[in-house]
Amino acid sequence: MPSRSPRLPRTKEAAAQLIKFFTSQQVAYDESKLGLLPVRDDVWKLVIEDAAKSSVPLDKKRLEVAQQQISNDFFTPPLFADWISFTNLWYPELQSIILGDSEVQAGLDKAVEDTKAMMTDAGYYSGGQQQTTMEKPDITGAPKVAGVDKKLDGVTIRMANIGGAPYEAMYKSIADFEKATGAKVEIVKLGDGFEIDRYLKQAYASNTVDFDVAWDHTSFMSQYKDYVEDMQQYFTPEELKAFSPSIIQAATVDGKLLLIPRHADISAMHYRTDLFENKDLQAKFKAKYGYDLLPPTTEAQMKDMAEFFVDEKAIDYGTQFAGKEEALAGRFYELLKANGGNYFGEKWQPIFNNEAGVKTAEWMRELYEKGAIPKDTTNLLWPEVAQNFCDGKVAFYLEWYGWYSYFQDPKSCKVAGKFDLMRGPTGDDPNIHTGWAGAHAFSIPKAAKNKEAAAQLIKWFTSEKVAYDEAKLGLLPVRADVWARIIDDAAKSSVPLDKKRLEVAQTQIDKDFFTPPLFADWISFTNLWYPQLQSIILGDTEVKAGLDKAVEDTKAMMTDAGYYK
Repeated sequence: MPSRSPRLPRTKEAAAQLIKFFTSQQVAYDESKLGLLPVRDDVWKLVIEDAAKSSVPLDKKRLEVAQQQISNDFFTPPLFADWISFTNLWYPELQSIILGDSEVQAGLDKAVEDTKAMMTDAGYYSGGQQQTTMEKPDITGAPKVAGVDKKLDGVTIRMANIGGAPYEAMYKSIADFEKATGAKVEIVKLGDGFEIDRYLKQAYASNTVDFDVAWDHTSFMSQYKDYVEDMQQYFTPEELKAFSPSIIQAATVDGKLLLIPRHADISAMHYRTDLFENKDLQAKFKAKYGYDLLPPTTEAQMKDMAEFFVDEKAIDYGTQFAGKEEALAGRFYELLKANGGNYFGEKWQPIFNNEAGVKTAEWMRELYEKGAIPKDTTNLLWPEVAQNFCDGKVAFYLEWYGWYSYFQDPKSCKVAGKFDLMRGPTGDDPNIHTGWAGAHAFSIPKAAKNKEAAAQLIKWFTSEKVAYDEAKLGLLPVRADVWARIIDDAAKSSVPLDKKRLEVAQTQIDKDFFTPPLFADWISFTNLWYPQLQSIILGDTEVKAGLDKAVEDTKAMMTDAGYYK
């Protein structure tokens, strides 16, 4: 009889096709109409649209409850191979307790002993296996401070950190730290991210460090790694459990924890509701472009709508982006990623002069040519673009969450109550949304004079109380207890966007979060690349020629830095 083995690969391929059919949009949509919750974004969109048209209020409410549960309450059983073996061992004992045949404590004690025996036999206590869990934080009572358990009378802690709005609000808490500990905190340098980066690099390279607490960031940390202490020397495992495990893991390089996170951020689409809901503009846009004027979900729609709003003189600028330094290179990067591209391929070979790179650069250049972005784009950084939006000059753009409280203040912003948030757009790859992200943080330089005191100040800044106060401004927390508190606050708010922005942020962090390439020369690369990109945007250099030159310059830089040895 002939062997059946050659048929196996074909059978597997056929099985894969059947699975693709079962999980396709149409079949999954048919199943979701029965009440089952979908796992596809396109099916979620369809069932939400159906519910919005339904005359039964519960059709819509159940989906809202489900999405809230998935965002806030979702957890699985312990993920280990013997879960079913454990439950088969445990449930008869639980039945006995329920029926009154066993005393509660005695029954639980017996079940625990039986479980230990089973786990021992299965090798869980000999192979170093661990179960990682995150307990739901207790937010009853007032949020707690940290870093005040030691007296620091006569100690001066010097700090070099990021400044400007919204970062400096945290530093108002320093007076309370000084009062509680007896220490004095002296700020030796505040600057925007790029200014403080240059200051730190110069101090580290010239051995002129005169500060104990330094700014850090997940995008910048690789270049500082040889100059900062391992924070595991100062924070216990129990203290570190309060922070996002993924950020702690990302910040641990060669076993060394380079920083303690302060807050996270990811760029979201901010858009003017009054413009997108304008009936006259909606009709004109539909007539011109053939589709509805809704907040843009693709880069192509962003371009159409940016040009439209300006052409209609509805606003000064359709969209905008910070146009220099790493801010420009990072924004290009997330648009490039959404187009299916990347800065580097295998073995750090630069590849951004390919089709995806050309399309992304042309998108930026054409917006500038059409007058859809500010003429002074190449002079703008984060504060300037935020102010443009605040002043009512911009229809929509990608912006960090940290400006939320500023934008919602009617005393300072014309757009207060007139904007909304959503996920960033997709590009040529419909499965990739923009999602440039990272975390601001604190480090202790190796050359610091007061390292123990510096650790106490960092514990204060990143404590539940101080982090919660900062999160209320709109910055995204990195502590589970602070997340729980702001979600609880939002549920009680009369402003719908207070709650929605957190749901959008959690979706983005779950699905869209990506950092720039994490290598020591990221900033050196962006400093080399962004002037060439500016030249492309301004029309001084042809797109492909500019990208080719930037790639060649990058190869030379990476060669000199030893990446190709």
